[in-house]
Amino acid sequence: MGQPMTVRDLLARLRRAVGARELGHWAAQCARACGLDGLFVSLCQGGELVWFSDVTSARLADLQFTLGQGPGTDDTAGAPLQVTDLAADEAGRWGQFPVEAAVLGVRAVFVWPVRSGGIRLGDLTGYRRTPGPLSAVQSADAFRVADALADRLLTWRPDTDAPRDGPGTAGAIDLHRAEVHQATGMLAARYGITLEEALLRLRARAFATGRPLTDTCRALLRDPPPT
Repeated sequence: MGQPMTVRDLLARLRRAVGARELGHWAAQCARACGLDGLFVSLCQGGELVWFSDVTSARLADLQFTLGQGPGTDDTAGAPLQVTDLAADEAGRWGQFPVEAAVLGVRAVFVWPVRSGGIRLGDLTGYRRTPGPLSAVQSADAFRVADALADRLLTWRPDTDAPRDGPGTAGAIDLHRAEVHQATGMLAARYGITLEEALLRLRARAFATGRPLTDTCRALLRDPPPT
């Protein structure tokens, strides 16, 4: 087997990573190079999941979105955040999130802003299955990945075979939570409530049933509540 790729090598290959499968493989390699067990990228507005390296990353992103709690919801002016041991959240800063994350085998979470100039587009979130900090080099490497992904967010269109630029293509991404947005709008219209309240109701239902929010919304769209 060859030597593992460095972050520098991976960033040079980012442009050639096309399609959800290739980019997922690239993200998994990036996670390993940065000393992480997995990572995901989500947008600031709506918490939309853009891509992820593994199943646990996707489930962690969904957990954070369902609860509305977690390091990725902590708006500290876009500064990087290292939570080296979730079990040490004795003050209850993130509510139920540490307990539920432990069920997934996640013990530490790290967040870096994905920015374009002064605009924060989203976050790069990594996790580890063991507690402890990243090294200064690992954290700096992850920040370099986050910076590189800002350009990718603005130009990547995953439903084609190659990245494209131009009108109608910049910023086009997969909507992993399309059903959540649809179900939220449906509930808001049906019961005459705000979108915020509708989403809170969906989150509560998902948490109460122990199902991912996306699965809860998908089931609701298949079998809408009576008017």
